[in-house]
Amino acid sequence: MILLRRAIKGLAGILMLLAIGFALYAFLRNRPQDVPWTPLDLGQHTGLFTGRKLAALDTDFAECRALLDKAGVRYSALSPAGKGGCSYADGVRLHPGGPDAIALSPSEARMSCPVAAGLLMWQWNVLQPAAQRYFGSPVGRMLHYGTYSCRRLYGRATGPWSKHATADAIDVAGFVLKDGTRITVTGDWGGKGVKAQFLHTVRDGACGLFSTVLSPDYNRAHHDHLHLDQARRGAFGGRVCR
Repeated sequence: MILLRRAIKGLAGILMLLAIGFALYAFLRNRPQDVPWTPLDLGQHTGLFTGRKLAALDTDFAECRALLDKAGVRYSALSPAGKGGCSYADGVRLHPGGPDAIALSPSEARMSCPVAAGLLMWQWNVLQPAAQRYFGSPVGRMLHYGTYSCRRLYGRATGPWSKHATADAIDVAGFVLKDGTRITVTGDWGGKGVKAQFLHTVRDGACGLFSTVLSPDYNRAHHDHLHLDQARRGAFGGRVCR
């Protein structure tokens, strides 16, 4: 009798695991972006592994450009530039088009392809939905302090190279909506109104798309911008969101 009860409990456990596995499969089948081994598609919503897939594009410039092409993105591929730790071989310049496209200001922004891909997914999945929700108007321009810059961390003379040195980062200073509303990290991050809520929302949304997201909550060096980069830290490497 005892053996029979144990057998029944064991069978029930197996059936439960099978049911959970089937439910998980059914869920993931409709959300391939949540599976680590499925190909990245910039047109999909952000998934559990989207950020890691975007960062991994630094090993295959051709694949990254193919993803931009598939998504209908207008861009120019740039020739390799720089030397050693201060260089890039996968640079692009975005040429946004369409009624809801976000223009970069300044427009001459050289960035690595993985950063461009992350920036576009941030625009489509986070920025524009948040702007419509909080203000009822889309973002027209993204203000930034730069992308590619041959310098070391915090502008020091020695030490590790900044991710800007390989065009793998962008410092976002704020946004201008299509209705003229201006939102800046310097002026609005620490407030209590809707602009501060918007900035915190888009910062949080960037964390699923970039390897590193640093805001004024991190330190004084980031008091006026959101630092977004695609640092490659391996398949199981940590991600930073502050």
